[in-house]
Amino acid sequence: MKILVTGYSGQLGYDVVRECEIHGLDVKGVGRNELDITEKEAVFSLVDSFKPDAIIHCAAYTAVDKAEDDRENCWNVNVEGTKYLVEAAKKRNAKFVYISTDYVFEGKGEMPFNEDDQANPIGYYGLTKYEGEKAVQSLIEKYFIVRISWVFGINGNNFIKTMLRLSETRNELNVVGDQIGSPTYTFDLAKLLVVLVQSDKYGIYHATNEGFTSWSEFAKEIFKQAGKDVLVHSISTEDYPTRAVRPKNSRLSKQKLVENGFKPLPSWQDALSRYLVQLNQEVKSGE
Repeated sequence: MKILVTGYSGQLGYDVVRECEIHGLDVKGVGRNELDITEKEAVFSLVDSFKPDAIIHCAAYTAVDKAEDDRENCWNVNVEGTKYLVEAAKKRNAKFVYISTDYVFEGKGEMPFNEDDQANPIGYYGLTKYEGEKAVQSLIEKYFIVRISWVFGINGNNFIKTMLRLSETRNELNVVGDQIGSPTYTFDLAKLLVVLVQSDKYGIYHATNEGFTSWSEFAKEIFKQAGKDVLVHSISTEDYPTRAVRPKNSRLSKQKLVENGFKPLPSWQDALSRYLVQLNQEVKSGE
């Protein structure tokens, strides 16, 4: 199976390519330098030359706060770029995997959102990702839409790396405690995506590591597992204003995965411990 992976320079795309290689698949990963997905002709040219059986679309405009003001670029990447890739995939009769987000939901209440719950994004980034979902559904039949949240991986910046960096100079931190969701380790997610794309069980899925937590509790667990003596104060969203509104409830139900026979991802605490080991190995190998 030949697979084209966009967003190779990001956290998820990097791990998806590595997982494809482990499975012996013929994979090509492209980052921003290799492919501008907002250029239709470039997209079609690459897909026509590589001839993939599936495209796993990990590339996205993910700067949530910046998106509120940089709307044209955000739209072009998340909506127009997605359309071009889907159209190119359809022309080849290839499968299409679209990585979406918890931000397509408004984030009210305390119940986990199901795969078929009505999307109602409260920020521009979430709106563009939802428009991308709609484009996928309207243009191609062989699609997987996979919504994820709170992503962390070895390749790129994330919340864990930020907390560890701050722990070098701070012994107290204020962290938001009223936004609830599930951290997602790209290493685990990549394994699922590679299994998913080789199936024909199309549709919308939610895929995060198991269990729910808040950002402040996540931070406490990071410091606990990393052996860092940092006091975490839980604060409200209102006490930490940002340009874009964040959903307070990012709980996602993974019911569809289970129903279709896919193995749920391990707990987020387990994922964190493995990630910290990997981080330490990367640091040592770079010394």
